[in-house]
Amino acid sequence: MNDDQVVARQHGRWVFGWDRREGDVPFDFRRVFGEFYDFTSPDVRLYDDFDPEHRVATTAAGYGAIWEPAFREMVSARHAIDDGPHVVASGDLAASTLRFVARIVTPGGVTDIRTTTSLVWRRTPDAWRIVREHNSTEVLPQGELDGRFDDARG
Repeated sequence: MNDDQVVARQHGRWVFGWDRREGDVPFDFRRVFGEFYDFTSPDVRLYDDFDPEHRVATTAAGYGAIWEPAFREMVSARHAIDDGPHVVASGDLAASTLRFVARIVTPGGVTDIRTTTSLVWRRTPDAWRIVREHNSTEVLPQGELDGRFDDARG
């Protein structure tokens, strides 16, 4: 595979790392995403506007600390890729973009979202690793994703 294909495959796998099923072991960011993020780089900047506090993490561990509490409380989270990934790779850097939809089920209810995600990857001696992330999310009308996943509740 060429670099574009490797990064595209990684970005697709990354999306489904966020899936949660009822009864899963507690969410552990580093366990799930250790192969994707650069946990040692001082250049990391990670942002997702779905975070109610709109924090920018400057380490992969810090990003995990933002998401672990929410994902541990979820009943389930199901994802599907709508578009992409689209990749541009040159030298030791690559950028990838894709759009996904997700159904998030919490004890408080169901939220359907559509997110555009852009990742910047740096080639390390062992693999491509995420050093930049920007996600923009739209909350969809209730029920918009009905029938998109295996069951109506996600």
